[in-house]
Amino acid sequence: MSQDRSPSGTSASYWAPFRVPVFRVVWAATLASNIATAMRELAAAWLMTSLAVSAVAVGLVKAAAALPMLLLALPAGVIADLVDRRRWNLGINTALAIVTAGIGAAVATDTLTPALLIAAIFITGVGSALLQPTQQSLTPLLVPREHLEGAVALNGMGLNLSRALGPALAGALVAAFGLAVAFFANALGYLALIAAFWWWKGAARQARAGARESFPGAMAAGLRYVRHAPVLKTVFLRLAAFVFVAAAYWTLLPVLVKRELGGPGLYGTMLACVGAGSVIVALTLPWLRARLAPEAVLRLGQGATAAVLALLALTPSAWLAGAVMVVAGMGWLAALTIANVATQNHLPEWMRGRGMAMYLMVFAGAMSAGSIAWGALADLLPLRWTLGCAALAGVAALMIGLVAPLPDQAPDLQPSQHWWPEPHVAHPVPGERGPVQVSIGYVIDPARAREFVAALDALSAERLRDGAYQWGVFCDVAEPQHYVEVFLLPTWEDYERLRARIPRADARLEQAVRGFHRGPGDPVVRHRVAPPRS
Repeated sequence: MSQDRSPSGTSASYWAPFRVPVFRVVWAATLASNIATAMRELAAAWLMTSLAVSAVAVGLVKAAAALPMLLLALPAGVIADLVDRRRWNLGINTALAIVTAGIGAAVATDTLTPALLIAAIFITGVGSALLQPTQQSLTPLLVPREHLEGAVALNGMGLNLSRALGPALAGALVAAFGLAVAFFANALGYLALIAAFWWWKGAARQARAGARESFPGAMAAGLRYVRHAPVLKTVFLRLAAFVFVAAAYWTLLPVLVKRELGGPGLYGTMLACVGAGSVIVALTLPWLRARLAPEAVLRLGQGATAAVLALLALTPSAWLAGAVMVVAGMGWLAALTIANVATQNHLPEWMRGRGMAMYLMVFAGAMSAGSIAWGALADLLPLRWTLGCAALAGVAALMIGLVAPLPDQAPDLQPSQHWWPEPHVAHPVPGERGPVQVSIGYVIDPARAREFVAALDALSAERLRDGAYQWGVFCDVAEPQHYVEVFLLPTWEDYERLRARIPRADARLEQAVRGFHRGPGDPVVRHRVAPPRS
């Protein structure tokens, strides 16, 4: 197994983000908000077990929170790449504070029904879906690039630390003041984020490279980028498989506790055990990453999750179940940290909001599908049989890594600003004019033609990711040494964005292609635009 000994894999980098004041402030505010959200999630799940007897209804609470992410994350990611992210955060967090306070009022006045609870959770899910791509895309602005993995791990640790502290606080406060207090606490948690983003002006920085994109064009560009990014598709596949399986214990744990193990206090303890496990793995993850490649750590997380489900299916003891949930928290944070960092490392800055939105869509889709599927299966089969089936699914998800492993290294996606000449134009070209044809002529030694075409094929994905919608390479039948690469872009603005976006990693591919050129000077680049029509 190859080892990653880059700076991001050292122990120091995991704690270095705390030396950055803005990271400390945003991390602390996010922790406070997540603790309050964990309190609300516990109260909502337990409240549904009191309002309805069906495991599907309990699963619908999770699905209602996750489904908006599946539906809205991509539009929200486009917004994150186009707007002032500071104002967006302030506005959405304010709206969420108002909504969660309203839910608390409904609980306090005893007017909440199962349908109303699911609708209310869905509304908060909508706010979260609009907010999270922006928050995820801001992480690289909080710390230097070499500390990104540490920042993601610390964010994950904070999220799961909140799962340890939130249920414990919820258990004490709910016992003293009732379930409504958890929802009011959630509203106060959003105020902490509002204060942090009011203070941090750097969140207003926009991410675009080149000319400003339209909303439909930006959405299409995001989908096109992922379509032509094999590594991102691999990461998303592994993420979906893991989350679908892990959704089994998130969905069925309150049912297992209520039916067979104990009461709401024990359920809070179980969630605290998950949080404790995540803190443990956050403390040991630097040691693991200094010795193991990302794929190995991801497999450890997946294997731990499958083992957790098998043990939950077999154990009759609440104490043993608590120990098992510590392992669940360890596997959860290990797998999600690796998936998150792999996604961040393969996204350029101009694509980060949309890319992280699609990461969250995959997460939410897998969680929604898993929550509903495992809840429905638990209504058909004995609960422990359902957990056993989920454990088998976890083994199958682990096997996907044999055919779709994660890469060990991250590419350099900083814009290269390399050799492309400034286009010569007789008259200024309006940005909306199009489509645009770009052709690059090469003179190639016919004996190396196959090598040249293979190098161009490797480069084609970059053209398609960064703005082209069609690409091809052609050989002159009269002069076989003459080749031309041709690609089409929707508008002149899209061409300008492509020139601004070409990353250093792909610039090296272009240099390799240029190395085949045997003509005088550089390869000849020509630009053609469709004529205006009435």
